[in-house]
Amino acid sequence: MFTPEDRAELRSALLDRARGDSRISGAALTGSAASDREDRWSDIDLAFGVAGTAAVSEVLADWTAHMYERHEAVHHWDMQAGAWIYRVFLLASTLQVDLAFVPAAEFRALAPTFRLVFGQANEARHIPPPAAADLIGLAWLYALHARSAIARRKWWQAEYMIGGVRNNALALAAVRHGLLAVHARGIDQLPQEALAPFEASLVRQLDAAELARAFSAVLAALLAEIRHADAELAKKLEGPLLALAESAAGSSGAAAVPPR
Repeated sequence: MFTPEDRAELRSALLDRARGDSRISGAALTGSAASDREDRWSDIDLAFGVAGTAAVSEVLADWTAHMYERHEAVHHWDMQAGAWIYRVFLLASTLQVDLAFVPAAEFRALAPTFRLVFGQANEARHIPPPAAADLIGLAWLYALHARSAIARRKWWQAEYMIGGVRNNALALAAVRHGLLAVHARGIDQLPQEALAPFEASLVRQLDAAELARAFSAVLAALLAEIRHADAELAKKLEGPLLALAESAAGSSGAAAVPPR
């Protein structure tokens, strides 16, 4: 298991390597370290600009080999967002190391959690939070599939779909409160009055009656959040969402609890 001292030592070593790599035009701390919010379990997040004469693929390959040869990486995977490639490493110590690479022309802050260490960064372009309309649409889409899964007696799928409704509704609440909505990063900062309605939506066991109960609860919490975001849309969705709750209750033999 890694320690905070191990993490700090490795981050320093990686930044020193970047300073000595002529292909790296700039480096920045991202994530919790950039905003002085690290704790015992934080990972390493670094962003690198790649000079115009170098190929990002070559730099990635060299840095990947270095992580395996010198820092006990055991696996990695990539996530691409626009011109950025985020290579995410798992080390034997269980430390996560995220190394992001982008051509120098696109090296810039995409969020407030960006602290330039050396080199130059272009003008920041912060990625906006998820749109409320998108979160609402995803939530009711998950709800349709939750209803079907309960009716088909696919308990695990139903639990997954109820979780999808909950996750998008909680993201909607996070956006409303000006918190980070992606990957539930701001969820635990929500006030208790926003979180409380979702507690009843947790599935306690896999059977028809319990899934129908949790489904009704999550639809009630979702509707409350939709009313905050778009009262007119909430009026349009209330009927169909209530029908979903009643349908699931009918499939299970349980009495429906109308969303409020």
